[in-house]
Amino acid sequence: MKHSRERILTTHVGSLPRPQEVVDQLFAQDGGADYDEAAFDATMTRAVREVAQQQADAGVDVISDGEMSKISYATYMRHRLTGFELSDAPPPRATPLDLDEFPAFRDRLAQQGGTPQYHRPVVRGPIEVRDLAPLEKDIANLQAAASAAGAQEAFMNAASPGVIAVFQPNEYYRSDADYLEALAAVMKVEYERITGAGLLLQVDCPDLAMGRHIRFRDADTATFRRAAIMQVEALNAALENVPAEKVRIHLCWGNYEGPHTHDVDLAEVIDIVLQVKAQAIQFEGANPRHAHEWRVWADADLGDERILIPGVLDTTTNFVEHPQLVAERIERYAAIVGRERVLAGTDCGFGTFAGFGSVHPDIAWAKLRSLAEGARRASEGLWA
Repeated sequence: MKHSRERILTTHVGSLPRPQEVVDQLFAQDGGADYDEAAFDATMTRAVREVAQQQADAGVDVISDGEMSKISYATYMRHRLTGFELSDAPPPRATPLDLDEFPAFRDRLAQQGGTPQYHRPVVRGPIEVRDLAPLEKDIANLQAAASAAGAQEAFMNAASPGVIAVFQPNEYYRSDADYLEALAAVMKVEYERITGAGLLLQVDCPDLAMGRHIRFRDADTATFRRAAIMQVEALNAALENVPAEKVRIHLCWGNYEGPHTHDVDLAEVIDIVLQVKAQAIQFEGANPRHAHEWRVWADADLGDERILIPGVLDTTTNFVEHPQLVAERIERYAAIVGRERVLAGTDCGFGTFAGFGSVHPDIAWAKLRSLAEGARRASEGLWA
């Protein structure tokens, strides 16, 4: 994993705004419509090449494929694994507890199109690897695009066993433990293929934070913590053969504009998060609900190798952060772990779901340019 050896390096969480032609292809695939697979593949290859160059042009050092081929970070596995089925009457999707406390605001969001549209599968059979071709195509596309763009390094997103389990209802396995064990076995294959190809692996873990006010909204914190520990154990089993220095995880409380008044405090989960076999942790550090938690990182035992990738851009607002504010946020974390062990990142993705995002695509790129300028300013002081 690249360190900030001579200057602060920049990166982001992974998803980026998808062009309309990509969105159209993804919805056709996800909805089961007839579509031309060759045209789908050509569209994705072109889109990844273009988004890689856009990242490089914006000043992003460690890039991704923008998750172009995935309709969402937590449901794409339906097209790669057995056992996941669509249901005519799936269990109702739980809404975040904070939104339910402000129903007029929640309903206004829905009326304004503030709810992503995608199919949520249900587990009704044994989970096994069905098709590795989509993964192999993603890897090849990102490798070629990163090389062409001259990127410092490239990472690929993958869902954690826990986030799949938290958001995809289980109607087959006898227990959560059995469900997680099955998921760890199949995701292990994906993780090893990604890192074996020379890419960094980013495991998305909103289950360790956002899961608290969604699936576990009616439970106590102790119950949530027990589940989170079990989810981390499953993730570490899947990472058994992957070196920690090839892994970064993303901790997330939900990439939506809302009160977030029921977000679990970082202090209540940081000990669990630090048990994950990952050298780097990418986390929310810019939005008004979590910006203050830099103090929690300062008090934690991070060891001598841990890399922090704080979000220094909020991904739910169309404000473009001033580069000086970005620089100040970076410097705060550099004071905790040292300048070499900080990369500048974003709170979450700019295209968590295909065709949906709070930030306008043009503004998302403006934010990333401000990220690069803020990192440059921070570097001037840190390496003075």
